[in-house]
Amino acid sequence: MSGNVVQRVRPVQRVQRARGVHRFVRRPWRLAAEGSALLIAAVVAFPLYWMVLSAFKPAGEIESTEPRPWTLDPSLDSFRRVFGQQEFGRYFLNSLVVACSVVVVSALIAFLAATAVTRFRFRFRTTLLIMFLVAQMVPVEALTIPLFFLMRDFGQLNTLGALILPHIAFSLPFAIWMLRGFVKAVPEALEEAAYIDGASRSRFLWQILFPLVFPGLVATSVFSFVSAWNDFLFAKSFIISDTSQSTLPMALLVFYKPDDPDWGGVMAASTVMTIPVLVFFVLVQRRLVSGLGGAVKD
Repeated sequence: MSGNVVQRVRPVQRVQRARGVHRFVRRPWRLAAEGSALLIAAVVAFPLYWMVLSAFKPAGEIESTEPRPWTLDPSLDSFRRVFGQQEFGRYFLNSLVVACSVVVVSALIAFLAATAVTRFRFRFRTTLLIMFLVAQMVPVEALTIPLFFLMRDFGQLNTLGALILPHIAFSLPFAIWMLRGFVKAVPEALEEAAYIDGASRSRFLWQILFPLVFPGLVATSVFSFVSAWNDFLFAKSFIISDTSQSTLPMALLVFYKPDDPDWGGVMAASTVMTIPVLVFFVLVQRRLVSGLGGAVKD
């Protein structure tokens, strides 16, 4: 009896040893991949680290000819200068209004448009989808001057509408194309079952379809929010004389002077600008991962 047990145990031990050798052979490749990932992450995160570090450095260390990647005398003087600016709070509120408006309006329109191009059959539907892709290929800089004259003719210069409308237009093609995959993934049998149970089209749209594609809406909203929040080109081009309508990127110009730039103020203002984006990512990170996973799966 004991001999049979030993005969049974030995093959198991051989398999375990083989697996251990296999893991040992694969381990160098795995370590190399993990090391490469950490190196890439460090390279990507270093500019952010240097920005935050410079925001806390005193003026003498920032202007030093021998910069060091640390500071032994952190200071809040740069942040005091930033928050001491009279219009900084207004700039922050304007950026928040622009970014939130773009996110809400573009998500609503993109959801309805993606549902239309996915669930309905009509002429030139494929042409319309191709136009969405072509619209993404046009650089924003090439359209800035035509948009300036368009906003001038509509009387929108020096208003937040001049920043909201272009960002909605530029975020819609990507959002519609991405949401189309989520709407398409919802089986049509579910829609037919809802109609059989007496649900109207609008009820199915908002109570059944909308929650199912909500992760996709979150994923597209992140790109819309970041694009609108960090915009400098439109803010510089369309807000000419009324500084009360300026946004946070324009606040950086207060600290940047060609003859005597305040790099501490620039870095502190940039750090403050980054905080809302990080907060937004933390709030939507779970749905963002599921949304991007659904988009890749589709």
